[in-house]
Amino acid sequence: MTAPSPGPHLLERWRAHLADNRRLSLHTVRAYVATAERLIDFLGDHWGEAASAQRLADATQADLRAFLASRRGDGLTNRSTARELSAIRAFLAFVACEAGSASAPPRIRGPRLKRSLPRPIAPDDIMALGDSMAARNAPAWVQARDWAVLLLLYGAGLRISEATGLTGSVLPIGETLRIIGKGNKPRVVPVLPQLRDAIAHYAALVPFALEHDQPLFRGTRGGPLSPALVRRAMMNARRLLGLPEDATPHALRHSFATHLLAGGADLRSLQELLGHASLSSTQIYTHVDAAHLLDVYENSHPRA
Repeated sequence: MTAPSPGPHLLERWRAHLADNRRLSLHTVRAYVATAERLIDFLGDHWGEAASAQRLADATQADLRAFLASRRGDGLTNRSTARELSAIRAFLAFVACEAGSASAPPRIRGPRLKRSLPRPIAPDDIMALGDSMAARNAPAWVQARDWAVLLLLYGAGLRISEATGLTGSVLPIGETLRIIGKGNKPRVVPVLPQLRDAIAHYAALVPFALEHDQPLFRGTRGGPLSPALVRRAMMNARRLLGLPEDATPHALRHSFATHLLAGGADLRSLQELLGHASLSSTQIYTHVDAAHLLDVYENSHPRA
């Protein structure tokens, strides 16, 4: 028989904590609450007694391993298991605080994840994105805006948040841009002539005043451009061009790095351009380039 739960109030407080204090997205809040609910139900059966906040705060490594083994039996992949474990740790830390316990959640090693390699997009396909923007049924300034943002991701290696976070203070665009990246880390990136032209073209068409301290890229009502709209523009473009589903805005940044490395850029310079805190984050691109060369060999060499 299933043991009684500790009541809905714990889960509601957990939900409120995630949404109000940690300000997580609605999707993440739902996933974390669902994980907590599964853990409470499992441990109630596992212990044969109600999984109260105090009892949860005293959960052991063996308890958590039993839960994860049960979830793996449900068909969870390594990556999904790692996400589940992350949610469990956060929930048990919250529960310990609620119960007034000074003990930390038990340490348990998650599954080893294979680091996936980004797929670069061919330069010709990237340039074709500009033509696809012009083919859309949208105002000319919106077409120019979307192309300028996507070109920033490929031409300067920016993250979406960095591109949409630019203000009118960058105008007129010079030969470099100063970017404030993750962790408020500043970096300077060069701006190619094509990119300067694309941003200047957008700035000449946009129907809103681009004040010094206001967002450079605007939505149709004049507010800041949402990253979701950038992703939607890329999705529509790749479908029009017949590009694969992994041709995302972030893949443009990967392509920037991969193409620079293939052209002879060294890892330290690439690290600075991408704004990576550590060189290990940049070294993945050496594997990307090797994979690209292997593809070229297999598709082109007469003895392959």
